[in-house]
Amino acid sequence: MKKNIAIVCGGYSGEYDVSIESAKLVKRNLDPLKYNSYVVVIEPNDWYYQADNGQKIKMNLNDFSVQIGSETIKFDAVFNVIHGTPGEDGKLQSYFDIIGVPYTSSGVDSSSLTFNKFNCNAFVSSYGINRANSISYKEGEKVNYEEIVKKLGLPLFIKPNRSGSSVGITKVNNVDEIEAAIGKALEADDRVLIEEFIDGREIACGILQKGSELIVFPLTEIVSKNEFFDYEAKYTKGMADEICPAPNVPHEIEQDVKALSAFLFHQMDCKGFVRFDYIFTEENLYFLEVNTIPGISEASILPQMALEYGLSLKGFLNIVLDNII
Repeated sequence: MKKNIAIVCGGYSGEYDVSIESAKLVKRNLDPLKYNSYVVVIEPNDWYYQADNGQKIKMNLNDFSVQIGSETIKFDAVFNVIHGTPGEDGKLQSYFDIIGVPYTSSGVDSSSLTFNKFNCNAFVSSYGINRANSISYKEGEKVNYEEIVKKLGLPLFIKPNRSGSSVGITKVNNVDEIEAAIGKALEADDRVLIEEFIDGREIACGILQKGSELIVFPLTEIVSKNEFFDYEAKYTKGMADEICPAPNVPHEIEQDVKALSAFLFHQMDCKGFVRFDYIFTEENLYFLEVNTIPGISEASILPQMALEYGLSLKGFLNIVLDNII
C-alpha cells in the first residue's frame, strides 16, 4: 500500500522561494509507485495543502491532516524542505514529535544547535576544529568598529546568527561599511556574527544517511562570480561554478573533509541528508557551517553530488524516506 507523504515547504524566512523550488523537485522525483505526495505550504498565518490545480485547502493542525472532498488524508511521514525557520531550527520538529509524525530532517536538539551559528561554532571549537576568528553582538549592544577591525582585520563577513542561503550577509572591505552591514544582518536575526576573511577555496561535503550507514558524496568546489557565494550566486544560473568532483584537492584534505563531516554528523546527531561547508588554505582547513536542510532545487549542490556519486534523485529520495518509514 502506498504511503502518504507531506512535502512541507515555505517557511517564515528569506529562503521561502528556495524552499518552494525544493518541494517541486521532491514531488517530481518521488516514486509514484511507492508514495502519494502532497505539497503542504507553511506560512506565518496559514498552513495549507497546495493541490496541483492551485487550490489551497487549510490543514487541520490538531493531527496534521487535510480534508480533500469526502476523504481525510493523514500522513505516514513528512519530507521537510523548509530552509530556515521554522523547519530548520527545531520548531517544526517539536510539533511533529508531539503529534507523532516522522520526518526526514534532523531532530529538535540537532536542528536548534546547527541553525544557531554562534552556538554551533562554540560546539565545533570544543573539538579543536579550526574556525574563523569572530566577534558576536546582540541587538542593542554597543559596537566598537575600530576594535573589530583591530581584532579581525579587513575584509570581514557580517552575517545574521540564524539564517541560511546567505540571506543578510555582507562582505565588508572598510570600516565605514560595518554599521550598515550590521543593520542588514539584524533585519534577519537579533544576533550578528562578525568573522575574519579567510582567503582559500570553498569546499562542500554532502552526507546521506542510509540506515545505520553514511554515504559521503564527492566533494564540490564552489567558485562564486560575485565577491562571495551570496544569495544571487547561489540561485542565479551562471553566477557560480559548482564543480563536482572538486578538482585538484590534495588527498589529505579530501580525506580530512570527509572524515570530519562524518564525525560531526554523528556528534551533532544529524539525520537524513546534510551538507558541511569548509574553507581550506595552504596551511589549514576551516569549518564554515552545516546545513541540515540543504537546498534540493535544480540549482542546488546536493543533487549534483548525488548524481556524481551515481545515485538518481529518485533513488536518493527513496533512501531518505526509507530511513523513517
